[in-house]
Amino acid sequence: METIVGLVEGIVFKSEDSGYTVLKVNVNNQTITATGAVPFAKEGQSVKLTGEWIIHKQFGKQFKIEEFEEILPTSKDGIERYLSAGVIYGIGPVTAKRIVEYFGEETLDILDNNIERLKEVEGIGDKKFKIIYDSYQEQKGLRDIILFFTEYGLSNNQCIKLYKKYGDRAKDLIKENPYRLCKDISGIGFKTADKIAMNMGVISESPYRIKSGIDYVLGRFCANGNTYMPKERLIEEASETLVVKKDLIEENIYNLYLEKGIIVEKINGVEAVFSLPFYYSEIGITKKIIELGIENFQTINTDVEHEVKMFERSQGITFAPSQKEAILNAFSEGIEIITGGPGTGKTTIIKCIIDIYEKNGLKVLLAAPTGRAAKRMSESTGREAKTIHRLLEMGVSDEEGEKTTFLKGDGEPLEGDVIILDEASMIDVNLMNSLLKAIKLGTRLIIVGDVDQLPSVGAGNVLNDLINSEFIKVIRLREIFRQGAESLITVNAHRINNGEMPHLNKKGNDFYFIRSENSEDILNTIIDLVNRRLPKFNKDWDKLRDIQVLTPMRKGVLGVENMNEKIQEVLNPKENYKKEKKVRETTFREGDKVMQTKNNYSLKWTRVSGEGEEEGVGVFNGDMGFIQTINEEEKTIVVIFDDERRVKYDYVYVDELELAYSITIHKSQGSEFKVVIIPAFMGSPLLMNKNLLYTGITRAKKLVVVVGMPKALNYMVKNTKSMERYSALEHKIKEITQHEFVEE
Repeated sequence: METIVGLVEGIVFKSEDSGYTVLKVNVNNQTITATGAVPFAKEGQSVKLTGEWIIHKQFGKQFKIEEFEEILPTSKDGIERYLSAGVIYGIGPVTAKRIVEYFGEETLDILDNNIERLKEVEGIGDKKFKIIYDSYQEQKGLRDIILFFTEYGLSNNQCIKLYKKYGDRAKDLIKENPYRLCKDISGIGFKTADKIAMNMGVISESPYRIKSGIDYVLGRFCANGNTYMPKERLIEEASETLVVKKDLIEENIYNLYLEKGIIVEKINGVEAVFSLPFYYSEIGITKKIIELGIENFQTINTDVEHEVKMFERSQGITFAPSQKEAILNAFSEGIEIITGGPGTGKTTIIKCIIDIYEKNGLKVLLAAPTGRAAKRMSESTGREAKTIHRLLEMGVSDEEGEKTTFLKGDGEPLEGDVIILDEASMIDVNLMNSLLKAIKLGTRLIIVGDVDQLPSVGAGNVLNDLINSEFIKVIRLREIFRQGAESLITVNAHRINNGEMPHLNKKGNDFYFIRSENSEDILNTIIDLVNRRLPKFNKDWDKLRDIQVLTPMRKGVLGVENMNEKIQEVLNPKENYKKEKKVRETTFREGDKVMQTKNNYSLKWTRVSGEGEEEGVGVFNGDMGFIQTINEEEKTIVVIFDDERRVKYDYVYVDELELAYSITIHKSQGSEFKVVIIPAFMGSPLLMNKNLLYTGITRAKKLVVVVGMPKALNYMVKNTKSMERYSALEHKIKEITQHEFVEE
């Protein structure tokens, strides 16, 4: 190992993710190249570097940094040069000169031990002092955190999140329990925390480790949409993951239960282990659904059947018996579910229900799980529809944006006589529980959705469980009406749902199949469709905004990751005038189509369309938009979502975005696109199924193009296998209602 001392003349390259930096350092009046994980290095610093010389194949002789130490100057001129270099935000050349003239050689001691005295310097008021103070404190604290944790394999971004969460206590807290990393810091999994713990001397049979491992396995299982995990399966998988005996796992499951960290209950005769949020959400839904179902509702003072006839006359339509039944039940039941596929008239039913209630002076609230679904509901009904989060007046309960609070709830319920909830198949147990908490008894609830769609991305199987509970009045719409019957998208969706092959390539229609026998040909055909053939077919279609590729999986030639990279090369290629930002393996570019991949309740947005300025918080899993600007100086990316919400991302949160030229069918739920392209190929039976194909096709408004292998399309239509989803809502409702009915 060798030690050299020099002045940082410039930063050639710096990775925001790994912290890897390439420096130009002046050593004895000679400029050398030094490289290493030193993301806090800045131009103008005097440094002591410890490491070794290496020969890089492409770049020649370099100094590989193992240890980095900043040498603070002692002379007045040196201190002024140091501060003038922009090491501390808020201090430029002019301010640096004033500070050094005022404090002289004591300047750095003042910064370390009595920084409040900076306010004595002319030009530094409270506002500027706060900028300087925050920057100096963060720089000191963050440098220690990065130096300590990069040795354990954490990236620069993860260290920044760690410092923001714990501040100067980070090292002590993680030394005490390294497993809090995977619980508290997004992007750090159990395996990373476990590796750090082992390096810190935690033994494999430590209760900390085993309990954290149980949480990890349970959390990973529930991340696939389950609200609980069978206990035997949890023991098996946790034992394999932690490489410890099963009796130790069982013992710690019991201890976690005693500590009220988990719930263990029998569901349909099987011992089930619940994480707390999902358990209490299902309990909350059960309680409120039963209360709404048995509440006595005052019949509105009108002849509903006459009102229905008046609506039919005004619209020039005649409702089918099932549609009419759905409307009448909305006035006789406290809670009702209306389910049906495309073209079955759900929207017309909603419009009629709203019309009758409003004519009788009652207030109707409309809601949907996503911004796109709420926008579509507004357009189809002519009334304002809100996302559930917005309806409940969401707030944030922690600075990381991981948790939410809602102003509307038990103490401040929603002010409405009727609530109509659309796209209910997308709602997970946590969101449904929050909504039901805010519904006061006496309010009617009408739940509308397509139970044959994929279940929610989040945990639970809410719509399906509510229907199967046999407690709520359910109207199933099966008849396709005139407008839907003219569309092959609608007809084929129902054929697929019935296990029948779709009609293909009827001339002049809206559903096409292009035969292709291998993955590379399918990919090339899809790129040509997006870039050339479809925009040529209809000049009104924007290739970026109106055409969406939907695929069943993430990996492989026809997976999201590869398709996005290939389509980006064609639709938004590298240009000198377009700024870029690389995050791991993805290059984001100004103009890119992107999607938010997790709920972030703290991100602020500004509405850029409509009258006046509106601000809010919250960007959600599945929200889609376009990158407007990338600012390297500010280290921010600005995204416009749905052509109306402007969100500024600090680089630390950019890993929550991904390219969205192609998205998974699961992530497309609740969205609608003019044109949908779906590849058909042989893949995992749990993914290549009827349910998935049906959901993808029903996302299209004007045209569906399926590209691929006929045998793969046939396989998907016939395959009814899907991942079993463990949820307890149906069981809990039946357990209470059927027990009560037996007693009666």
